[in-house]
Amino acid sequence: MAKKVARRVKKIIDGDTLIVSSPVSGSRYIRLAGVNAPEKRQRGYQTAKASLKSRVGGKKVWVTPVGRSYGRIVAKVRKVRRDKK
Repeated sequence: MAKKVARRVKKIIDGDTLIVSSPVSGSRYIRLAGVNAPEKRQRGYQTAKASLKSRVGGKKVWVTPVGRSYGRIVAKVRKVRRDKK
């Protein structure tokens, strides 16, 4: 897997999946490692999605790939401390 890279979060899909500004190991879709949030039409979906959006939506993050799942990169994601837009 690739090393840690910085990317801007462009869109939140649900509580554990997001889209970043440019590909990481060939994919812009990132699934959060160690997180299993409710899917659409499941109880808690909107809350999980809103929570992820409030934390990293539109922000610059560090993405550290750890695997792949269903065409998405599974990665640890952390906010960049001093995000200058």
